[in-house]
Amino acid sequence: MSEITQLSLTRIWVTTKHINHKCTQMNTDILNNKESFQILEIKDLYVNYGGIEALQNINLYINNGEVVTLIGANGAGKTTTLRAISKIVNPRQGKIMYSGRNITRRQAHEVVQLGIAHCPEGRRVLARQTVLDNLLLGAYIRSNQTEVRNDIQQQFEMFPRLAQRRHQLAGTLSGGEQQMLAIARALMSKPKLLLLDEPSLGLAPTIVREIFSIIQNLRARGVTILLVEQNANLALQIADRGYVLEAGCITLSGAASELITDERVKKAYLG
Repeated sequence: MSEITQLSLTRIWVTTKHINHKCTQMNTDILNNKESFQILEIKDLYVNYGGIEALQNINLYINNGEVVTLIGANGAGKTTTLRAISKIVNPRQGKIMYSGRNITRRQAHEVVQLGIAHCPEGRRVLARQTVLDNLLLGAYIRSNQTEVRNDIQQQFEMFPRLAQRRHQLAGTLSGGEQQMLAIARALMSKPKLLLLDEPSLGLAPTIVREIFSIIQNLRARGVTILLVEQNANLALQIADRGYVLEAGCITLSGAASELITDERVKKAYLG
């Protein structure tokens, strides 16, 4: 594809939020009733930002093919959990297992090579690069250019608006289009596990519905998804299971169909 240009890669550092809460309630034991094929398991995870304990005794798992959601208030530790998995931050203690491998001390680029992609909060597209170049960035670990071209075409079929704007600078796209580009860019690494952080943040309701339709489509294609989402009602509607985080601790977990009717969840997060 002659229109695809080479893109020099830059490492994007994201800012972290300091959380100054202490747990008032121990997380429940959520390591029971596990199925045989777990793509991700987190055991006794603690993360600190300096002297601030952001995550405390986190235990969760994701089965292959599931959509699992993390819900909670701002500052509860949802984004930190995703950053610990993708190695943007390193845990103080605990273990992160991915497809039977211990990735707790792996580097961020190694985690991507193993099949984990992180679509961050705020989209973080490269504003001064084209849509096409942003997609190429997502495929930087791949060497088969024919497959990369085919997958770019696949993203354009999944996101027709991106196809129309392939030569447009990413910074000139609408918020919804940038979110589509961020998801498509993450998919270009061909992940087995996709970490989605606040995909509906700041978007109009019609665009939110479109984004969630895309998430359901990805699930139907077999992509395992760990979803952090401010709209807890929508998240629980499409998820298999969920975890509730409060002040860095998991305080509740279960099937999404059960959590969405739980009075504690309804009162705190579903309005």
